[in-house]
Amino acid sequence: MTIARIIAARTADDIIACDISTPVSEAVGILATRRIGALPVLRDGKVVGIISERDVIYRLADRGRACLDLPVEQIMTSPAVTVAPATTIDEALSLMTRRRFRHFPVVEDGTLVAFISIGDLVKHKMDEVQHEAEALRNYIQAV
Repeated sequence: MTIARIIAARTADDIIACDISTPVSEAVGILATRRIGALPVLRDGKVVGIISERDVIYRLADRGRACLDLPVEQIMTSPAVTVAPATTIDEALSLMTRRRFRHFPVVEDGTLVAFISIGDLVKHKMDEVQHEAEALRNYIQAV
């Protein structure tokens, strides 16, 4: 199964992102209000980084409250590691594990088409496992 299947029902309007010039305090407000862990950061519509809860916490520890007035460009994780819609869920999970990420921008032909989390991937893996288990149960009962 690929990322394309997870994002099939999503539209570009579903993507919550911010610009490189967005103040960190505003990005924190978006994260808190939307109850999400990260945002893709865009420059001229292209993904250049990600700002996550971890980025904010680390900068608060380093620089104190002053970091809240900075543009997200100064504290984001960059460059952004992205995946394509054709990336398999297993490949994405493996990359998340190796790189210790929890979110990926999904980019196709240089354009951000979705933003996925580890929760999205795990949910689809669990659905797949449950479907396979049900198919095996049905097969066994039919024999």
